[in-house]
Amino acid sequence: MKEHDDRLLAALAQKGDQAAFTELMSRHKHWLLRSINRYVRSNDDAVDILQESFVAAWFAIGTFDLQRPFETWLRKIALNKCRDHGRRNIVYRAALGSMAVLNHITGGNVQKPASSMEAAEAAAILNDAIANLPEAVRTPLVLTALKGLSHKEAAQVLNLTPKAIEIRIYRARKILAEELSPELLADIMDDTP
Repeated sequence: MKEHDDRLLAALAQKGDQAAFTELMSRHKHWLLRSINRYVRSNDDAVDILQESFVAAWFAIGTFDLQRPFETWLRKIALNKCRDHGRRNIVYRAALGSMAVLNHITGGNVQKPASSMEAAEAAAILNDAIANLPEAVRTPLVLTALKGLSHKEAAQVLNLTPKAIEIRIYRARKILAEELSPELLADIMDDTP
């Protein structure tokens, strides 16, 4: 009976009836929130994703096949939103890691970006800058700053002395500090138009 009622409400919502859509969301919000919360393990994030799912459902209600269960359709939308959230978090965490590396490399005090887009942009600039370093200084820097090797371990890998590694890392950091000027970093992090 509930499934039939859901289909009837969905048909009305497809015709633009917001009250019918609101009733559908009221019926499904509790179980859907629990389901999302199990996926993301954060109540705050789950509430946000629930809202994103409802907005997406409203805009896509015209595509809902009235012959199928509404609950399954709504669950699929929510799962996609959870996956999107997971991907954004991965990018954001990776970018924050790059920011920590940037601070370590340049000796600067780069502030945490306000958004995942800013963090991703800063990480891309850092990655490009590292990629453009001369090989002789890039490899020791990557081995120590990114791979976590000690100077002694990097020296063994590269068949150099620890002092040579230290000097090459110093040169790499100096190049990056010049290339990644505070002004450039401020531009990346500035959220004013």
